[in-house]
Amino acid sequence: MSMCGGLTAAKPADQSIQDMCDQVKGQAEQKAGKSFPVFEAKSYCSQVVAGTNHFIKIHVGDSDHIHLRVFKSLPHAGSELKVHGVQQGKKLEDPIEHF
Repeated sequence: MSMCGGLTAAKPADQSIQDMCDQVKGQAEQKAGKSFPVFEAKSYCSQVVAGTNHFIKIHVGDSDHIHLRVFKSLPHAGSELKVHGVQQGKKLEDPIEHF
């Protein structure tokens, strides 16, 4: 159980996290200023706020990874997904941290 405002421990990405990544890939590419040939979610952490922040490690080709911060609004606000940040130059072994 996560504490409101606290970041959960990293978990392997499941299909729902991959689906979320697929939906925001265009936003992520726009923020990063480049296209990603691969966009495969590997692991993630969550933070409950007035909605949920998802911090996701994504494989983007070769040995390259990014960390993506995706905000999902509450259902009454439409459960919209918005990319709030992208950290580039990450490796598979880099821990996911709040940013």
